[in-house]
Amino acid sequence: MGNSLQLKSNDEVRLRVKERYDFKEIEPRWQEYWADKGLYRVTEDTGKPKYYALEMFPYPSGNLHMGHVRNYSIGDVVARFKSMQGYNVLHPMGWDAFGLPAENAAIKHGNVHPADWTWDNIDNMRRQLKAMGISYDWDREVSTCHPDYYKWTQWLFLLFYKHGLAYKRKAAVNWCPSCATVLANEQVVEGACERCDTPVEKKDLEQWFFKITAYADRLLADLEKLPGWPEKVKIMQQNWIGRSEGAQFSFRVENTGEEIPVFTTRHDTVFGVTYMVLAPEHPLVEQLIAGTPYEERVREFVRRVRQMKEMERTSTETEKEGIFTGAYAINPMNGERVPIWTANYVLMEYGTGAVMGVPAHDQRDLDFARKYGLPVRVVVQPEGETLDQETMTVAYDEEGLLVNSGGFDGLPNEEAKGRIADYMEANGIGGSKVTFRLRDWLISRQRYWGAPIPIIYCDKCGVVPVPEEDLPVLLPRDVEFKPTGDSPLTTNREFLHVTCPSCGGPATRETDTMDTFVDSSWYFLRYCCPREENGALNKHQVDYWMNVDQYIGGVEHAILHLMYSRFFVKVLYDLGLVSVEEPFQNLLTQGMVLKDGGKMSKSKGNTVSPEEIIAKYGADTARLFILFAAPPERDLEWSDQGVEGCYRFLNRVWRLVYSFAGRVQGVTPFTGTGELPVADRELRRVTHATVKKVTGDITQRFNFNTAISAVMELVNALYHYRDNIPADTQNLPLVKESLRLMTLLLAPFAPHVMEEIWRGLGYSESVHLEPWPAHDPAALVQDEVTVVVQVNGKVRERVHVPAGLPVAELEQRVLFLDRIQSYIDGKQVAKVISVPDKLVNIVVR
Repeated sequence: MGNSLQLKSNDEVRLRVKERYDFKEIEPRWQEYWADKGLYRVTEDTGKPKYYALEMFPYPSGNLHMGHVRNYSIGDVVARFKSMQGYNVLHPMGWDAFGLPAENAAIKHGNVHPADWTWDNIDNMRRQLKAMGISYDWDREVSTCHPDYYKWTQWLFLLFYKHGLAYKRKAAVNWCPSCATVLANEQVVEGACERCDTPVEKKDLEQWFFKITAYADRLLADLEKLPGWPEKVKIMQQNWIGRSEGAQFSFRVENTGEEIPVFTTRHDTVFGVTYMVLAPEHPLVEQLIAGTPYEERVREFVRRVRQMKEMERTSTETEKEGIFTGAYAINPMNGERVPIWTANYVLMEYGTGAVMGVPAHDQRDLDFARKYGLPVRVVVQPEGETLDQETMTVAYDEEGLLVNSGGFDGLPNEEAKGRIADYMEANGIGGSKVTFRLRDWLISRQRYWGAPIPIIYCDKCGVVPVPEEDLPVLLPRDVEFKPTGDSPLTTNREFLHVTCPSCGGPATRETDTMDTFVDSSWYFLRYCCPREENGALNKHQVDYWMNVDQYIGGVEHAILHLMYSRFFVKVLYDLGLVSVEEPFQNLLTQGMVLKDGGKMSKSKGNTVSPEEIIAKYGADTARLFILFAAPPERDLEWSDQGVEGCYRFLNRVWRLVYSFAGRVQGVTPFTGTGELPVADRELRRVTHATVKKVTGDITQRFNFNTAISAVMELVNALYHYRDNIPADTQNLPLVKESLRLMTLLLAPFAPHVMEEIWRGLGYSESVHLEPWPAHDPAALVQDEVTVVVQVNGKVRERVHVPAGLPVAELEQRVLFLDRIQSYIDGKQVAKVISVPDKLVNIVVR
């Protein structure tokens, strides 16, 4: 660099202390120095405690936004702080690089290949991140679209397949006709594609799934092992897993004997069933109506309902519609014949796709029954009351005694649940069952830019896994991007047509690629051993670093990404590849960055470019503002004035150090021995109180805003000392101590300018290699305190008194102050309220 001092070849160089804070010169120079020195490169070191700090890696969209800046600034403070505390800190970065936007760009622009688009964006975002001065170990960088990474994603798929955790079946999927691809549930927002807002349809396709339901109980129970997670996130995961205890049993179709399994948590009401409802997608619907007078009307109803959005169908606001199929089922508990309907409010994806209608004890069922003239039968009566099933308009869903329930009459309904489940089991009808809302993870995507699923189809051998030695199955570059609904991989004949590895005959490859959530479900493990060539993981390295001590990212990933990552780790734990059962020990979900009251977005025209802020104010200002403006977990309102204020603060720090630098060079900092004048004692007290405050705020609460505020108060105290104590009587060792500690405290927040200031104070090694300071408890002992004096709640005086003065003596002194006497003269003192060392409030009448 043109004006760079050759720091990399001379550790002992002292920087010139310049009057002006020139971030454009300072920041690139220190970034080059850190890179040349390998300051953030780490390896396993059993002589140090380890600390794994991780922010969720980004999709390479091309440009950082302020949400990124916030996420990575938070993580960087944590990483730098822990490093200064003596931990061996792993702080990596990589790219969640597969995904639909790259493919959409290829379709839109015609001449842009997804690989080129992605790698160009990665290069740009890496440059932007380096300009922020984040302390990443770039030697560990991974990109999920690189063959060296997705080879092992494919290997993990085969591992899951081998152990029965990956399987293929036909399923109704969310289909976006505009993007021509399957969408995961979380990519459907209010029934529309999250990317293009096109209404999502249902389509039946052969799909690959991961059997996450096999781990549902553990995923739920092990949330108790995560006290470092926000309670709201754990509740979201609990609700998504959705554990329900009830009974499962089957109704039989009259005449054919076909079984219709149902699950219910209200099996105490089974004698109150007066109709059944099948989901329109239920395969039995077509069988029941084929060749009957109901066929045409039911098919038309099914077609119409299947075009409805899932959220619309299940909404309490939507009118419940149904149609009779013409068929009947037999209630196994009483032999009664009940009509089989299909209705818009039952979904195939939930439960068994069939529900029993108990109108007297479920409001939705009652409304449906009244609308279509279906019978209502009370089977749970509240004690001391008699419900009228002919006229009731509100379903009774509370506790009571069973009636109209055969041999179970008179039992409390909760007790009856167990008795009925036992009866079902004893008579081969069904029995108790635990079910989950959680569904198996659909991982198939009919798109190009993803990890190919390593499966081959042979007419003779069937489904054949790709041999491990043939991995990776490489994405071919030569494909056609057309929004047809078929994977672009079908257009490359060389990719599609292969030789069966089992029999040597002709075969075809699977053309679906994997959901990008698969890539992001194990990337944090690969960071531990990014260049391992003999397997997906190096167990020794993974065992040293895992689990992640602090994970940081947006709350929008609170359910699926975290759930899938937990699932992956549990599978790998069971197979002996890792030694932890949970990936993330502590979790921080940072708030959004808002502007003008709304989330920053291009469509709203309220975005702020990090590059523009860095160009105008420097990276340290951008970082400081985003950390100072709000606690990490809360939303942050962007403020141009706030940015300007942080820039002025850094300049103020710079000028303070500049004003002392020439005088403190070579001075040994004060060590805390010897008597000090009052002003010196106060400066030292503020200094060490700040060390204690900042340490506590970072360690316990991540309250970076209050930590920075405390340092601002210390800077004010230093200015006050400089401007009010004659220069020839100033205690330079004390000043050096305060400036030194101030610089160390600010180093994680503003790493470039503090590095420069550190050298200006006469130190030769990087400030980021210094140990985190500890406060001196003796310095916090106050000889004298300032007490605020109020009369009827209004501040009338401030008085300096010895610290720890007894309350009675404090009140006596205050009451006889001339200024206070003028306010209470001629009035009656009703009471005096005192807070030792802080406040006296005199209440007069």
